[in-house]
Amino acid sequence: MFGNLGAGEIVILLLIVLLVFGANRLPDAGRAVGKGLREFKRALSDAEDSVRRAPDEEPPRDAQPKRLVE
Repeated sequence: MFGNLGAGEIVILLLIVLLVFGANRLPDAGRAVGKGLREFKRALSDAEDSVRRAPDEEPPRDAQPKRLVE
């Protein structure tokens, strides 16, 4: 998950993050990161869905446009 980082390096990084953000703001920072990841995943899945649906929903090129007012 963390590539070439060992356990000791991960502990040092977590200590630095704890010192920078502080114990009180750390849950808020984690919550914000989680919210951002959820939003990114939702936007990505919406984009994938629209790409998959696009060829199915396109009208044929020779179709007449619909009249909205008669």
